[in-house]
Amino acid sequence: MGHQNQHPVGRKQYALPLSTGPSWTAVVMGIRGLMSFVEDHSNEFFTDLKLRDTKLVIDGYALFHRLCFNSNLELRYGGDYDSFADVVQKFFESLFACNIRPYVVLDGGCDISDKKLTTLKDRLREKIQAAHSLSVGGGGYVCPLLIREVFIQVLIKLQVCFVQCFSEADRDIMTLANHWNCPVLSSDSDFCIFDLHTGFCPLSSFQWRNRNALKGTQDYYIPAKCFSLGAFCRHFRNMNRALLPLFAVLCGNDYVSPPFVDAFLSKIRLPLQAGSKGRRHHRILGLLNWLSHFADPAEALDNILKYLPQKGRENVKELLCCSMEEYQQSQAKLQDFFRDGVYICPDARNLGLPEWVQVALAKGQLSPFISDALVLRRTILHTQVENMKQPNAHRTSQPIRQTMYGLLSYPSAHLENLCRNGGLPPRPGAVSEVERIHKNIKTSVVGPAKLPEDLRDLGKLVELPLLRRQRLLLETLGVNRTLLEPIPAALQLPVAVSCYWLQHAEPRAELHHLQALLLAILTGPLGAMARNPGKEHAQTGGARMLYEELQSVKGTPGALHLDTAHLLCQWQSCLQMGLYLNQLLGRPLPEPDLTRLYSGSLVHGLCQRLQASVSVEGLLGPCPEAEHLYQQLFTATKSCAPAELFLPKRKPSSRRDKQKKKGTGRSKNRVGATPRAPSWRDGSNRFALLMCESPEAHAEACELE
Repeated sequence: MGHQNQHPVGRKQYALPLSTGPSWTAVVMGIRGLMSFVEDHSNEFFTDLKLRDTKLVIDGYALFHRLCFNSNLELRYGGDYDSFADVVQKFFESLFACNIRPYVVLDGGCDISDKKLTTLKDRLREKIQAAHSLSVGGGGYVCPLLIREVFIQVLIKLQVCFVQCFSEADRDIMTLANHWNCPVLSSDSDFCIFDLHTGFCPLSSFQWRNRNALKGTQDYYIPAKCFSLGAFCRHFRNMNRALLPLFAVLCGNDYVSPPFVDAFLSKIRLPLQAGSKGRRHHRILGLLNWLSHFADPAEALDNILKYLPQKGRENVKELLCCSMEEYQQSQAKLQDFFRDGVYICPDARNLGLPEWVQVALAKGQLSPFISDALVLRRTILHTQVENMKQPNAHRTSQPIRQTMYGLLSYPSAHLENLCRNGGLPPRPGAVSEVERIHKNIKTSVVGPAKLPEDLRDLGKLVELPLLRRQRLLLETLGVNRTLLEPIPAALQLPVAVSCYWLQHAEPRAELHHLQALLLAILTGPLGAMARNPGKEHAQTGGARMLYEELQSVKGTPGALHLDTAHLLCQWQSCLQMGLYLNQLLGRPLPEPDLTRLYSGSLVHGLCQRLQASVSVEGLLGPCPEAEHLYQQLFTATKSCAPAELFLPKRKPSSRRDKQKKKGTGRSKNRVGATPRAPSWRDGSNRFALLMCESPEAHAEACELE
């Protein structure tokens, strides 16, 4: 290993992330209160490291949350994915500069036992409250909807090794780190309990932005801290580390918070210690002191059972023992995946999932959403910063999900047995969706779409002809293939999704919403044009000027408009589900570059300016290539848009206003424009379609193309 204060090989350590305040602990899984408890003893329990020249196993879930919430990114507008992608890239570049070889391990779907469902629902309620706070101008931390997909795309671009586990990743992370004898980087307090050989570096003290050079060399390192299990156990009477899993279960973790624990704790006399903070710290301190009196878990278990009624003791013992097993090494060998590109996941194999599904899940080519729908017949629809008084934004994309549920309706014999035994919803192919309703959650049962016979064999789905799979995707989105032919391949899926959104959004999208989205989609190609050294300066100059102007709009998005936010949340949900359906069908359309596709701050800023009668044509004038691409995108989407999209927006007016307008001729300007509408730049009107004030004029303009 290439870090200082390394413990001898074979000496086992545990580690625990330092607390970073309520905002961070609200999203980190594990034993609540434990991080802040250990932070109170940081001088005793942590050692300093100069991390370099080593493998590093990274908890992907913890990392992308940490980078999202601790990088001063805007969270109110639905995600500035370009800014997030830049932060992720800088993080890994810092590791590379120190010769740290990262291996990212991502969580997969929920455990087949569904033992964490209660915890997941609690977390979802917390996210709803945080999203509501953000929507009304308060604080809060909610990951943008596509953050995970963007994170994976950056990993692929940077060629960072990563794997997606079939379910919870913690045990697989521990097993891999112990196999390689390297540290773990995470923020999950459960890693305090895992038997890690080389330690645990908390993300909160991992100073990747402040890498330093070793004195007298050009070798860089990252300052970090590592938790010392030896010091931790010595603090509690040289406590046997094998007791820690029992401590975790009694304290209450993500999987179990036994109902008998409070009754048990009320009957034993927990030793007190000066300086304990709050109820959680008191419980943690008391349990650790109490458990430290026992030689091993068996003795401690016997003493616990003495305090409980005779009836049910065996059930309690079985519950505790099963819960403690969650802290043992897993059977998965992720090192095989990183060496050969394939590994055997016992759970996936026992379920009889098609081989291509198992491989695609491990490579992150299928979302855990798919495995949850297939295995558990239940999905969780994550909340965005939306209008809490409206139906949740995911309702708009439900028909797309129903097509996915239809493709997943014909599972293996093992899953069919689970259905018959009551382990899954009895309705064939039906999926339970956990969703937001107002500021709470509810579960709705959604039936699958009926599909033709040739689409009913999941094992052979990706073997179907490309055009057959593509046809199902486009039929679901309500788009004709010829409509997409002029569109660059990388933008065909977002355009098809936008067509679907225009038809299903509720309330209806308005013209400035569509314009803002299309302009934002331009920023990716526009940035490439501006950076292309093969182009003449005149061409790159116009692209660069336009790109910089759009970035300035991104920097001043203005106040959050809830109705606009809700519509754009619907668009993101449609894009997410369109991506998942495209993945399930083996990508019949190319997957778009999400890192440069959507910036919430930019779209909201554009919406405000366009609504204030700023002209699109004036903006695009200096860059003919961008203008041409915009025209292609608009032409494709306009044919799917409801006719009222092109009607002028009529605002309620007083009687005096009506008398003022009497005798006034119809404006010949673009919708919402005035004769001298403010614009970014003056320019000729190249967008006749944007000037139409009626369905008839819109039809005439289409005929003139």
